Amino acid sequence: MSSLDFPGRLERLGWPVPNMSSQISKPLLLALVVLGALLPACTQSGTNNPAGDSATTQPSTSPAPRTAFDRDLQYIRNGQFAHVWIFSRQDGKPLDKDDAAYLRANAPQVVDWVTTDEGKRVIAGTNFDLAQGNLPQLRQRFVAEDYTGK
Repeated sequence: MSSLDFPGRLERLGWPVPNMSSQISKPLLLALVVLGALLPACTQSGTNNPAGDSATTQPSTSPAPRTAFDRDLQYIRNGQFAHVWIFSRQDGKPLDKDDAAYLRANAPQVVDWVTTDEGKRVIAGTNFDLAQGNLPQLRQRFVAEDYTGK
């Protein structure tokens, strides 16, 4: 049986086959298969971009952060906040629930908080300058480091 006997296969499966008055010739079928295989090779690959366009089409990749703190800081920086602050306890112990509640209550302008360094520090991202707000109160309980622009 020929692989081109497609209508015969359909009839054996019980499918209706329309009456085909002309068969596709083998050379024509071979030409269509070769043409179909060659068409993807003819498309433009995008590697021929002018040198000036490569910066706009290629996303810039920055090196991967080395530590968990660097990764968390980069996460806040990717939020494009105007101000970035780092808070930690003065005794160096991990922050507890009371510390978190105090930070949220006294720095309500902070949009994003990320706990880092095994819970010992928290990174705050905000568009409000905390120095204009409750920063003196926060510094009575925490070590506050301004990472804006660092």
